[in-house]
Amino acid sequence: MKISKILNKDSIIANLESTNKNGVIKELSRAISKTTNAQPDDIAAVLMEREMLGSTGIGGGIAIPHGKLDSVESVTVGFGLSRRGVEYDSLDNRLVHIFFLLLTPGNSTGDHLKVLAQISKLLKMNSFKERLETAKSVDEIYEIILEQNEEF
Repeated sequence: MKISKILNKDSIIANLESTNKNGVIKELSRAISKTTNAQPDDIAAVLMEREMLGSTGIGGGIAIPHGKLDSVESVTVGFGLSRRGVEYDSLDNRLVHIFFLLLTPGNSTGDHLKVLAQISKLLKMNSFKERLETAKSVDEIYEIILEQNEEF
């Protein structure tokens, strides 16, 4: 399952305004709700529930908040970029700039793990991360992700 097939431009935020974890979760939830049947508050609640188990800030300026919801019909990805960086309780205690949000249906078994692995693999490429961090618009972010994802 390619990210390019489950990422919609409407769920990309080129310049997150929030400066804390809760705010970013709410902002990303509003954006991705445009491409699902789920309500923003329900998305934010399931993501914050997951954060209570342990931060999805994986280090290196990256976070991958994720969760499962019955109202989500198919695996969906969102993206957010913070120019300033966000305190996110990351594993390395660094500010987070790149956010990939992943939502999966409640009955999904392995799809979310496949997508998480694919996102992680992409983000291990420094040139990809650098291009995302310097992108100026939603269109540019979308093109960078599609271009890199097609190489897989």
